Amino acid sequence: MTLLGRLLNNRRAGEAHTAWNLPNLQGPALLTLTSRHFAHGEAMPPRHAAKNVGGGNLSPHLTWTAPPPGTAQLLLVVEDTDVPLPRPAVHCVALVDPASGDLGPGALDARRPAAGVWVLRSTIGRGYHGPAPVKGHGPHRYTFQLFALAATVDGALGAETADRTRPRALLGGITAPVLARGRLTGTYER
Repeated sequence: MTLLGRLLNNRRAGEAHTAWNLPNLQGPALLTLTSRHFAHGEAMPPRHAAKNVGGGNLSPHLTWTAPPPGTAQLLLVVEDTDVPLPRPAVHCVALVDPASGDLGPGALDARRPAAGVWVLRSTIGRGYHGPAPVKGHGPHRYTFQLFALAATVDGALGAETADRTRPRALLGGITAPVLARGRLTGTYER
């Protein structure tokens, strides 16, 4: 265990400030979100970790049950709830065409997103940013949260505004009703 990991051991953002718990993103948990690369609560393979910790920074495969009728857009948010900060670190925000049904490995790449995927700003940059927890800090939970929205985010905010907005402001500013939501949590430790 590194000194920094030991010093920060009891500091974790927690779930209170995740997208899942924002008042405007409440809705029924009707979507089942899964990955063929890891099961809920299990370790994520190293290829999905950040490059600076020896990973490939490859977003994992994700699939979900059919969203309810009236879904205009899916919002995908990936957060590290164990980062030693006051709020979780947003590792990815993306808008997804509800007709897509799944995302293949690497679909959340900022330079080459999959068809029907629009990657937005995250805490770290744009696109998917894999796990890179502080060495010795213990396991971190990476929560993939999917929201079925009744209206498009870019329609409410304007495409240019949505593209430039910081993730916390974007998430807090969504006014479209949430028709369904689901989540999948993977872990990673160094």
